Amino acid sequence: MDLRHVHHDVHHDVHHDIHDGIHEELVVLRERAPEITGALTCTIDGMLVTTDLTADTEQTAALTSALLSLSRKMTDLARIGLLKETLISGTQGHTACYAAGPTLVLAVRTGQRADLGLLRIEGLRAASRIAALVERG
Repeated sequence: MDLRHVHHDVHHDVHHDIHDGIHEELVVLRERAPEITGALTCTIDGMLVTTDLTADTEQTAALTSALLSLSRKMTDLARIGLLKETLISGTQGHTACYAAGPTLVLAVRTGQRADLGLLRIEGLRAASRIAALVERG
């Protein structure tokens, strides 16, 4: 698997050692949930950190951060607690977004027949581990 490091887009809050740790977490995520077809991390303001997506990476990062913001606002408005996950299901697959601490977002894509329970477990696990990496700084 080839996860690209996007060093020129690394946000000032994401240092290179943390960036490498995030890369490692995405590798582990893909090993634990092989149904994942792509993964991306970005800052909450849409700056790409790491991805293995091959197309539309900048636009995906921007939309991922916007989706996180809207999802957080919806959970606040609905008074349903803290946001855990946003899942978008289409006819050919799924995209799930997870807050990875206060500054990063994890987005993962799967095919149509993915085990969404496994996706949720592994996505939340990876987001939590990424958040811990950033917190340790």
